[in-house]
Amino acid sequence: MTVCYLIQTYKNPEQIYRLVRLIKNTSSNCFILVSHNFNSCSLNTSLFKKLKNVEVIPNNGVMMGSFAIIQGFFDAIGWLLSKEIKFDWLINITGQDYPTQPLYKIENFLSKTSYDGFIEHFDVYSNKSPWSKKIVNARYLYHYKHFQEYLSPWQRLMLKPVKHIINNSQPFIRLDYSYGMTIGVKNFSDLFNKNFTCYGGSYFATISQQCARYLYYFAKENPYVLDYYKKTYIPEESLIQTILLNSKKFHLYNSNFRYTDFINSRHGHPHILTSKDYPLITKDNIHFARKFDMNVDSTILDKLDERIFSHGKIDIPSVEFASEKNNSVESVKT
Repeated sequence: MTVCYLIQTYKNPEQIYRLVRLIKNTSSNCFILVSHNFNSCSLNTSLFKKLKNVEVIPNNGVMMGSFAIIQGFFDAIGWLLSKEIKFDWLINITGQDYPTQPLYKIENFLSKTSYDGFIEHFDVYSNKSPWSKKIVNARYLYHYKHFQEYLSPWQRLMLKPVKHIINNSQPFIRLDYSYGMTIGVKNFSDLFNKNFTCYGGSYFATISQQCARYLYYFAKENPYVLDYYKKTYIPEESLIQTILLNSKKFHLYNSNFRYTDFINSRHGHPHILTSKDYPLITKDNIHFARKFDMNVDSTILDKLDERIFSHGKIDIPSVEFASEKNNSVESVKT
């Protein structure tokens, strides 16, 4: 069985190298596809050249809230299929994610499951939806244009009263600055109906090759769905669920086994995890966690490395990886 780890990246090259190195040294049979935004930061792809079954492809953008992230996801699946890369499961993560369990345990679990995917999902208009109807309507019933990727704190402060006035005085225009300056106009051609439900959930999922293939060809054969979602807000938290659930073809478990801390978060950005979060993220039902930042707390990654390697059923040769900072060779001992 082969697991493909799709890593979408745009910052912190050293952390990307570290994540790839960990996966290569603790997975018995994997393919790693790094989808990187070279416009955001450089990435020394020569460091990956000697690694078997590791490839890097360019991603035009990872701007949160826009279609860029989900476009990168579909482009990556298209690349895998066009290159006839054989994989049984696809796990999508970012360069700021990290496994919290030994990968052999995760992969062994996938080899035995009867499910086709592990993805958080809910009917966005049902009573079980954690999103309010107001949030759902604002996200998926307006056509948005993104004007600026980054806003400074003072710009956000200046826009706060403007946003309040615009969004609460009329139903035709919406302004948001959670992920840069975004303006939406009411869309009167609703995609959703009793035969095509709008679903939501976390973008991060573990899906079978069959699910990945279905997503790609559904998008090819139904371009109007993608065209609609391209103009919505935060489409990555709905499109995958909407396609897979409406197909009624797959047995999907309603959890992605990921940990993210959104408690009291601002503007939809999860908290950076630190060493104090270690007990929470190492529970048996958590496979990956996010976000991590080596510049904020690298100790938590050291602790996860120790956990993963000490409990790993590892008989894989150590992968040597040159550090971009000093061109020295680092090696993870197995």
